[in-house]
Amino acid sequence: MPGPVKQIAHLDLDCFYVSVERIRDPGLIGKPVVVGGSPEGRGVVASASYEARAFGVRSAMPAAQARRLCPSLIFVRSSFGEYGRISDRLYGRMLEIAPAIERASIDEMYLDFTGCESLYGNDLPGFMPTLQRMVRDEFDLPSSVSLATSKTLAKIAVGTVKPAGICVVPPGAERAFLAPLPVSVIPGVGAKTEAALHRHGLKSVGDLQRMDRHRLIELLGKHGDWLHRVALGEGSGTVETDHTRKSISQERTFDRDVNDRRELESILMDHVEAVCSTLRGRGWKARTVGLKLRYADFTTLTRARTLEATDDDPVVFRTVRDLLRQAYIAGRGVRLLGVHLSNFDERAQLELDLDPGARRRSQLLQAVEEIRTKYGERAIHIGRD
Repeated sequence: MPGPVKQIAHLDLDCFYVSVERIRDPGLIGKPVVVGGSPEGRGVVASASYEARAFGVRSAMPAAQARRLCPSLIFVRSSFGEYGRISDRLYGRMLEIAPAIERASIDEMYLDFTGCESLYGNDLPGFMPTLQRMVRDEFDLPSSVSLATSKTLAKIAVGTVKPAGICVVPPGAERAFLAPLPVSVIPGVGAKTEAALHRHGLKSVGDLQRMDRHRLIELLGKHGDWLHRVALGEGSGTVETDHTRKSISQERTFDRDVNDRRELESILMDHVEAVCSTLRGRGWKARTVGLKLRYADFTTLTRARTLEATDDDPVVFRTVRDLLRQAYIAGRGVRLLGVHLSNFDERAQLELDLDPGARRRSQLLQAVEEIRTKYGERAIHIGRD
């Protein structure tokens, strides 16, 4: 017997980093703002407000380029520890709303309402505005919300209504909803895949729906099979509900391919600061440091190294930088870069064995976190080496 029709909502926080900074400083509201980088043109943009995006500013863009595009751009120091704390609180609140939740990232969650429709008056579409208002009223965060029969479709749907929109795709309407959309809405279809599809006259999802599946596989390999299934409204309906956090990660898909190793290492340092700040906030140390690297052609590499448990930015950075230098092919475009930590130990168990020098280092790192909490993540850097 077929199971019940899936009812999966996607909650996507709009410009999350910027939104948090606007809570801290309401004077930033309505202005072109980026989190990350610096007015002196160093570093890269971690997040850009929609006002900044109107000038062409995007995440992972070098700060100097962002400044040239928008001379009035306001740079704000990142506060990754605070972003993680707010995300954790929101996740806890959402656990009171839906029985199964998957955290896709720090600012995205899937909520599986399947089987509990009666709790919401058998009107889950009508509950979506209530969910959005709840996030706004209780956390002062703008968001976009969708409801669909799979995670993949919910992800696509929410992207069509950002910012601050709501989209519901009723069961049975999946193909009709998708048909007029451009192929670029499908997750994983970047500029090169889009160009390849266009060369074969495939510009809309409807074109993919009408295309013979085997022909798509001939053109794009196994990726073509996946594209065809998504175009027909299929997608994952499994919401991962393992509440035990097995890793802490930070990754970003770039708006443009990055092919300069120094720029990639600068992005890595930002990622390392974020994950290490979250690590120390939880009182943990990590034994395994990992790298995720995705090239423009979607070839994805993962590398990991196990070391003595640490929460120290330079140690983690040196490790992941070595992994990057071993894995990266010079000049090749990179579309995604990520850092992840796993294999955790609680600091309290380890500090019994710390020598005086290590204890002083631990106290220094704690002082760094206190400064960052008060003045922002960019107020102080530990350094790469």
